[in-house]
Amino acid sequence: MKYSASVSSSRRKSRKAHFSAPSSVRRKLMSAPLSQELRNKYAVRSVPIRKDDEVLVVRGTYKGREGKVVQVYRRKWVIHIERITREKVNGATVNVGVDPSKVCVTKLKIDKDRKALLERKRSTKGADKKGKFSEQEVQAMADVE
Repeated sequence: MKYSASVSSSRRKSRKAHFSAPSSVRRKLMSAPLSQELRNKYAVRSVPIRKDDEVLVVRGTYKGREGKVVQVYRRKWVIHIERITREKVNGATVNVGVDPSKVCVTKLKIDKDRKALLERKRSTKGADKKGKFSEQEVQAMADVE
């Protein structure tokens, strides 16, 4: 079902927009959920992943492995994590790309921009009562009529 007239619901256009997205948009698309402790602390469910965050892999071959994010490779839609490597045939070790949605952030690298982002996201969380009427207000409106 289409909700917005200004946004296409075409699979073809959605895929094109996703795979040809600029780096600034990919940053947001490459978000990862926070661990339960961080979620309780910051009242935020997920954040865009960045270089020095510490993560826990929750899906796939490397499930249960922890490490620091070494690189966020936006062009390939993956992140590289410390100690998650494999050996090539010629003996060289290379980082293995992990999808950011398959990891859980256990420790955030906080700077002023990250702090501001968390504060912004938290403030919108509190607005869930927006537009809702309380029982008293409903009763008062019924009495007016």
